[in-house]
Amino acid sequence: MSEEGVERKLTTILAADVVGYSRLMGEDEAGTLARLKSLRKELVQPKITGGRGRIVKLMGDGLLAEFPSVVEAVRCAVDIQQDLAGREAGLPDEGQIRLRIGVNLGDIIVEGSDIYGDGVNIAARLEGLAEPGGICVSGKVYEEVRNKLPAAFEDLGDQKVKNIREPVRVYRWTGAAADPTPGTAGALPLPDKPSIAVLPFTNMSGDPEQEYFSDGITDDIITLLSRYRWIFVIARSSTFTYKDKPVNVKVVARELGVRYVLEGSVRKSRDRVRITAQLIDPTTTGHVWAERYDRQLDDVFDVQDEVAEAIVGAMEPELIDAEHQRATRKSPESLDAWDFYQRGLYCMYRFTKDGFDEARRNFDRSTQLDPNFSPAYAASAETRFHDALEGFTEEPAKTLDEALDLAKRAVSLDPKDTFAHFAVGRVQSLRREYEESVAELTAALDLNPSFAQAHLGLGFVLTMAGRMQEAIPHLEKAVRLSPRDPRLWSFLNVRAFAHHLMGQYEDALEWANKAVRQPNAGHWTNAHVAAALGHLGRIDEAKAAVGELLRRNPEFSCSFVRKYRFYVKSSADVENYLDGLRLAGLPEI
Repeated sequence: MSEEGVERKLTTILAADVVGYSRLMGEDEAGTLARLKSLRKELVQPKITGGRGRIVKLMGDGLLAEFPSVVEAVRCAVDIQQDLAGREAGLPDEGQIRLRIGVNLGDIIVEGSDIYGDGVNIAARLEGLAEPGGICVSGKVYEEVRNKLPAAFEDLGDQKVKNIREPVRVYRWTGAAADPTPGTAGALPLPDKPSIAVLPFTNMSGDPEQEYFSDGITDDIITLLSRYRWIFVIARSSTFTYKDKPVNVKVVARELGVRYVLEGSVRKSRDRVRITAQLIDPTTTGHVWAERYDRQLDDVFDVQDEVAEAIVGAMEPELIDAEHQRATRKSPESLDAWDFYQRGLYCMYRFTKDGFDEARRNFDRSTQLDPNFSPAYAASAETRFHDALEGFTEEPAKTLDEALDLAKRAVSLDPKDTFAHFAVGRVQSLRREYEESVAELTAALDLNPSFAQAHLGLGFVLTMAGRMQEAIPHLEKAVRLSPRDPRLWSFLNVRAFAHHLMGQYEDALEWANKAVRQPNAGHWTNAHVAAALGHLGRIDEAKAAVGELLRRNPEFSCSFVRKYRFYVKSSADVENYLDGLRLAGLPEI
């Protein structure tokens, strides 16, 4: 005793409160009070008393209890949550009473029948960290109860909590009714396509007024990702249940049934803002992708839109690559339609004849397993587009007819699939159906304005149609949306050709050189370098570029260009291009 009537001791504290108490009271005050009274009398008090605990105080929406035994306190918390879940299960989700519980072992001050001190405060903070229907315990509690109770816990790490000087180690109970989505329990099964949860971006500015900005970025990312029909995106209403709570990405992934989690933060300083984002694979807790964006905060909404678009555009190819790698690691006997599709994309992105052939075999296997799987038909059409574009087929017109049939089948199976419309537009661009191609690619962008490949396709067909000035903004947009795209060389390559057709040979050379340096760059990049150098009169360099071109494709010649550049609208443009290659020393046949 430090003074008369005051005692200090080490004990276990249980803090609990009712989730959504104000809402429940607003909807039915008398009914809610009656149910809470019944709940305390019939469930909570008997459980606490049975665990040799005592209720210290009751509040309108919660309670504080003390236990001499850590094990009994945690057992009591688990029993209450499990029994309450069963008791409320027959009611509508929005009408259920659900509790959050925190349990801590620590020093307290006892004065009369009341208790105070950090031990109590930490219990209250743990309760605030718990999910609806869940329990959070301190590290001290976990060390006492592990292996003593049939209850599993997830380590949430050290958490900084309000008014407590040192971080608190927090563990979360993983049992039934701990899922933040009403009406579900335990892990959710993964969808049959990539799935992602975008957690609310954290406002690091210390300014509550900036919450709207960080929330707005999160909302925009969810909206943009939802336009990719090959990605399963968790709704905002579910992911925002984690707002202002410490999270463990493994727990989030299990609870929401997703393969990937995106999280980030926003920090504002004067007239600048820094946004970070990281895409995480919870199975390894490794970063699939991470990036930082620094922007001048002139117009809040413009910056919000720009950064959200940049994040989604940069993340999409990384997500595709992660899926490719996952599919290639699976055993052949376990592959499904999605896995064969991913393996096909992996092969297609080699941009070689053998790669396209192998990709088609995988896409065919995918459609055999699922004849209604639209993306596989569209992707198979895309391989044929590249066969015609790169000169890998002896009958380009026939190849494009096959491609168009496949692409149109993809659209018929899923008219809202942006990739299907993209595939139709791409094929039409090589068939010299310029207006139809522009219409299909515009339709793809109407469905998903952030689809970098559709911007590339539109830039390509506008270039082929002689509308180079209109093409450039789409090619710039494609690069901005997907700066790490595995097909980045093709973005730069089309840009080089557009400048060449405008007679801007220095610019054409600059972009062609950038394209050549990219992984998997096709042989047309070398041709663009040689043609630009030829027109610039840099003949020695041009001849060296032709040498590299012929090393990569010994069949490349002026007649080869005529055969595979039939999709350029102006024959004069083709002849001008050939003039540059002739100056560089390319043979006629």
